[in-house]
Amino acid sequence: MEAITAPFELPYVQRGLAEVLLLSAGAGVLGCWIVLRGLSFYAHAVGTAAFPGLVLADGLSFAAPLGAFAAAAAFAVLVVALSGRERLGPDVATALGLAGMLALGTILASDVFASGPGVESLLFGSLLLIEPRDLAVAAAASVAAVGASVICGRAWLTSGFDPAAAGSLGVRSGAFDAVLLGLVALVVTAALAALGALLVTALVVVPAATVRLWTSRLASWQAATVALVALEGVAGLWASVKLNAPPGATIATLAGGVFAVAAVVRSASLRVRRVAVATAAGAALLLAPVACGSDGGSARPPVVATTTQIGDWARTLAGDRFEVHQILRPNTDPHDYEPRPDDVESLAKADIVLKSGGDLDAWVDGALDDAGGDAAVVDVGDGLDTRRDRSGERDPHWWHDPRNAERAVGRIRAALASVSGGAANAVERRETRYVAALRRLDTTIAACVAEVPRERRKLVTDHDALGYFAARYDIDVVGAAIPARSTIAQPSAGELADLVDTIEREHVRAVFPEHSVNSEVAKTLARETGATAHYSLYGDTLGPAGSSGDTYLKMELANADAIVRGFTGGRSGCPR
Repeated sequence: MEAITAPFELPYVQRGLAEVLLLSAGAGVLGCWIVLRGLSFYAHAVGTAAFPGLVLADGLSFAAPLGAFAAAAAFAVLVVALSGRERLGPDVATALGLAGMLALGTILASDVFASGPGVESLLFGSLLLIEPRDLAVAAAASVAAVGASVICGRAWLTSGFDPAAAGSLGVRSGAFDAVLLGLVALVVTAALAALGALLVTALVVVPAATVRLWTSRLASWQAATVALVALEGVAGLWASVKLNAPPGATIATLAGGVFAVAAVVRSASLRVRRVAVATAAGAALLLAPVACGSDGGSARPPVVATTTQIGDWARTLAGDRFEVHQILRPNTDPHDYEPRPDDVESLAKADIVLKSGGDLDAWVDGALDDAGGDAAVVDVGDGLDTRRDRSGERDPHWWHDPRNAERAVGRIRAALASVSGGAANAVERRETRYVAALRRLDTTIAACVAEVPRERRKLVTDHDALGYFAARYDIDVVGAAIPARSTIAQPSAGELADLVDTIEREHVRAVFPEHSVNSEVAKTLARETGATAHYSLYGDTLGPAGSSGDTYLKMELANADAIVRGFTGGRSGCPR
């Protein structure tokens, strides 16, 4: 039993648990009204409609929940106003409002603000990075939802099923419906920090729909839904720790699975129900040994590296003398990072945290605070990200110049030696060998690129991530398909037209997509201009094991080879 409850002894899991339990009352009670009144589409849409508020909060540096709720409230007002129009029903009004809010958010993210990773973190949620502010918002939302249900419940019920009778009784259905929509916006906004806009219906819709299969009495339906939200939240959080899975997605998957089982059992015969109950009991017994298992400890100093590049360098220098945990996975866009349980646990236990710096992994500071760790944080890119990208922002992709990589490796060596003096000599020997490999890499790439005539070295990429590489090897960056740091931004029609004109005017032969970014915009540019989009690059992250970019050395050489082949129409490449 102690092993079963062990995950809840972790402070960051306790905060996630408190968030789920605080949300359960509001999500459970209001979820029943959402299902009863046919507002499931609206509940899902309102979380997504918070997008422009998140962009504004990130761009103007004020609290993200405030921006999210302001946008959600504006969306609710817009839906109420549109629903009152002749021939427009609630679904049409919701769709129109959602389209407008998403369009506004995309414009803000692409053309007004250089949106950073703070926007993506709330789009996807992060239950392991809950702050006291999030707990306060969740508590306030639940109190408001339960209180309003008690006060307005009869009016919601009457106006929902018999508007004419509600009018004759003096119930202003429009006003009460506006209150209901506003409360849905409040509860959904409060749940963004836990599950994110894309999965929030797992709390506010799915449990209520599950219980609805078994009861038709409102009071028992609401009570059972509150209990189910809490149970699924606690079980999902526990399972995410045990399985090292994203907690939001785990809770959503569990909620969907429970609904599916409930629907099957509800429609089955009594005999089938008994078999299902026996099967569930057997599965619980089989899972018990897994829950009671324990992990072996390690006497090696724990080190956390945020990015794939730093993880590769840290493992190379550490050998078997350190326990290195890398947070970001290969081919994963760092902007949509959601921490796994073992990421936060590793931060809590780390002696050293190695980060890249800039806005690429700025989230690690907040994650470290939430984890309660006291590791020494080493910004290995400090002073290396002095280049500005085409938008005028500081370019955090400093590692694409091998000379910067050499300086970063030196900082990692010093950090490792500071926590294990006995390993200093071995780490220094590995550094010496690796620095020699970096210098050979630099020489090889320079010689390869130099074979391409200067007028053909014109680079167009998905987003401006190869500036350091281009500056090092005398390549002109002509343009980038995505105009902002955030990969969720989109180019405008005018920007695309200008880039097409530039590509044609400069006789650019290739547009280079990135492995970790959707390549559709790059392919569209290629089709419009007659260029090729056949050669892909590694920008923010290394590739998976076995790929051409699964180490830093291989990644940079693969990039050089792809770029040269693109410049020369495939006639030349770099030795690999």
